[in-house]
Amino acid sequence: MPLTQNPTDEDQLAALFADAAAHHRTLELRAGGTRRDMGAPRAADIVDLTAFTGIVDYDPPELVLTVRPATPLAEIERLLTEQGQMLAFEPFDPSPLFGEPAGGGTIGGAVLSGTAGSGRLTAGAPRDHLLGLTAISGRGERFVAGGKVVKNVTGYDLPKLIAGSWGRLAAVTEMTLKVLPRPRMVRTLAIEGLSPAAAHRAMACALGGPCDISAAAHLPADGDRPSLTLLRVQGFAPSVEARCLALPDLLRDHGRPRTLSDEEQAHWWNAVRIATPLRNAPTLWRVSLPAHQSSPLIARLDDGRGRWLMDWAGGLLWLASDAAPDHIRAVTAELGGHAMLVRAPAELRARIPFEHPRPSGVMALERRVRRAFDPAGIFERGRFLDQDDAD
Repeated sequence: MPLTQNPTDEDQLAALFADAAAHHRTLELRAGGTRRDMGAPRAADIVDLTAFTGIVDYDPPELVLTVRPATPLAEIERLLTEQGQMLAFEPFDPSPLFGEPAGGGTIGGAVLSGTAGSGRLTAGAPRDHLLGLTAISGRGERFVAGGKVVKNVTGYDLPKLIAGSWGRLAAVTEMTLKVLPRPRMVRTLAIEGLSPAAAHRAMACALGGPCDISAAAHLPADGDRPSLTLLRVQGFAPSVEARCLALPDLLRDHGRPRTLSDEEQAHWWNAVRIATPLRNAPTLWRVSLPAHQSSPLIARLDDGRGRWLMDWAGGLLWLASDAAPDHIRAVTAELGGHAMLVRAPAELRARIPFEHPRPSGVMALERRVRRAFDPAGIFERGRFLDQDDAD
């Protein structure tokens, strides 16, 4: 039976790691636990990091926020909204993906899983906004990486390495993030009735023009609703209004866009962010690939039921498919991408790695990095299956 341990400070955390190394135990770091059902079922002891929560420092004029990793995303977003600011990479709470109420997501989960929403297209990923951190390595050693200023030069950029590491390198106890001003106005234009290939051409045209599109997505037709190609424009009101007036002429060869109401745009961007139209699909993939390859992948894997949606102008594809996992990954790799198994029955997760298998040379380098931070292998890796068996 796995044990749950609840350290409350860095000293306790370091002692816990030293004990685990001495007794050859593995530990799974967890705070909100919203991603616990991603990857293979496992039985490691849990290190509950919920004590590491709260805002440490916030300097709105300097656009810098320092928080502990278990701080709820909702709390951070409320604080930033009050100051007219935001996290530009648009982290989201994945709880609804697993049939749970929204509200469980934490900033640590978003950063350490490398998760970003539609703003990733133009604003970057969590690693691009993580300025610095404090953490405890698998050696039980406290270290500080990066800094607390936007213009920061510190040699090895360890924050970028830690972001997206899924808790396999260190337990982060504090992180400093760059924040940005919240746009004064947000408008979304939608084109109805485009095919996946036509939608990609329209999104590419909009992004390649002078209208400074901040996000682009496409949802397939659903019943009586035609397909929707979404183009988001944001910034100061006069600029947004001028760009929205210019877009129809720019897109004249791709359809006639209409401006969505505030309620419509909030609804559809939220649907894209957490794949709401696919909420009842038992198996859900998150496929990253060159944007122009999304429509070819849909043509090869879609079963005609439209169980997919595009984000990042086609660079991200949420896919619900009954095809064999090996076939999905083979087709994805052939088109230059990789497929993550986000949600699946336990039986499937027990035999299919949730991360796309990587070349042997890349895996060898990853193992060397992990040994440097965690020589005793105390950080739980069972969710990754054969990706880590060579350790």
